[in-house]
Amino acid sequence: MEHKTLDQLQRVAELRPDRPQACGMSNRQRLDRWLCLLEANPIRLLNTLPGTEYQAPESLDRLRCANSAISVAHDDPLLRAEGLEGDSYGEARRFFGLSHGQLHGITCYCLNGEKISAGSTAWRLRTVMRDFDQPCLFARVWRFIAGGRARGVAC
Repeated sequence: MEHKTLDQLQRVAELRPDRPQACGMSNRQRLDRWLCLLEANPIRLLNTLPGTEYQAPESLDRLRCANSAISVAHDDPLLRAEGLEGDSYGEARRFFGLSHGQLHGITCYCLNGEKISAGSTAWRLRTVMRDFDQPCLFARVWRFIAGGRARGVAC
């Protein structure tokens, strides 16, 4: 094995140790990563988002809260490299491919109270992920009718 200094390597390659390379993660892999981040510190208390069910769509997309489950994901350099651009509700829906109902169940104040542990949030996220793996009867019937073209039908 040949050893080179950092200066020697910079002449032949662009080194960016502060920015991980995006690897084209699937939605499932992104959700798995978020789950791991939450489970890394399960007793951490996270803030919930107030009133997601009452917000107008344009303000709902901008809704954010410091120290929320979404901000845990946004703090991760790998998920940011994959394209997570912020810690807003709308950005989380887009990036993770979640429906309003799914993300509402994970992050909303009305279901979880003002604060929720990261472990409880991980449990809620795992429930959503299980639904992806074992879709409801309506989703399976829809896929059959659509000839397998419909993916991720939310119930």
